Amino acid sequence: MANLTLKQLRYFEALAAQRHFGRAADVCAISQPALSVQIRELEETLGVGLFERGARQVRLTGFGEDFALRVRDILRAVDELGDLARAAQGGIAGRLRIGVIPTIAPYLLPGFIRALSRSHPQIDVHIRETITPRLVAELIEGRIDAAIVALPIGEPSLTEMALFDEDMLLVRPMADAGLPVPSPDTLCDMRLLLLEQGHCFRDHAQAFCGGPARRMEQGLDGSSLSTLVQMVGAGIGVTLIPEMALAVEARSAPVSVVRLAGAQPGRSVGMIWRRTNPLAKHLGEVAEVVREAGSGRQAATPPHSGSRR
Repeated sequence: MANLTLKQLRYFEALAAQRHFGRAADVCAISQPALSVQIRELEETLGVGLFERGARQVRLTGFGEDFALRVRDILRAVDELGDLARAAQGGIAGRLRIGVIPTIAPYLLPGFIRALSRSHPQIDVHIRETITPRLVAELIEGRIDAAIVALPIGEPSLTEMALFDEDMLLVRPMADAGLPVPSPDTLCDMRLLLLEQGHCFRDHAQAFCGGPARRMEQGLDGSSLSTLVQMVGAGIGVTLIPEMALAVEARSAPVSVVRLAGAQPGRSVGMIWRRTNPLAKHLGEVAEVVREAGSGRQAATPPHSGSRR
């Protein structure tokens, strides 16, 4: 195994993730033939195949699946050596990979990135936007350094730092602005539009209603809050949005935004990172920047009766 290199392992990891030589080559910033040569040399060094090559994509062999688990651990440990050196120098400098869920990213990131640039100009922040399960997996695998998500996560290998809480607000068509504000029970009997499966915000809304909404199974799942608000503006149903999204989303369609009667649905926003990350102390400093940006995104309080926002 003397000829096995970290470069080959990183190329292997990219191909295992992309399952396509062309896309993996793009990720690695090398040519496809050069990537193929490196993978072939790695397989020759190991004496066993790692991939099944197909016309359109490649698949890991059984050995390749086992090998991939070890490679992730090795590369994560190598990356953490670099983090250890950065921590010893007194702070974070260079690339910082932060994941953000889609129901937070558009509303929090502009203020957060501006504030981070002022407080930590030495950081080159890279943003990854996707749903919570993928962010948790990528964080554990060492593909990102931290993630801004809705808590709790409940993964023992991760540190969770709660930053701020926010309410969920009801969005309904402008024609409903004069109607009484619904209670949670009546909300679940309305045509409630939610994000598609995989979004934690969907789970929070369903939990507030005491389970799946009774009129949800109608093919109305959206991929973004913007889509849901536009559908509400068209009179298709009602939806819930986080308070930080009010200033952006409620101005894009003829809708009314109110707080629900009685107990308020909400969520806790926080940042997570690996407990073993040597930069843990400094990630806490970054989390404080997120906290300040979140406080600055709190929207004007909507009333308990319909009005255009």
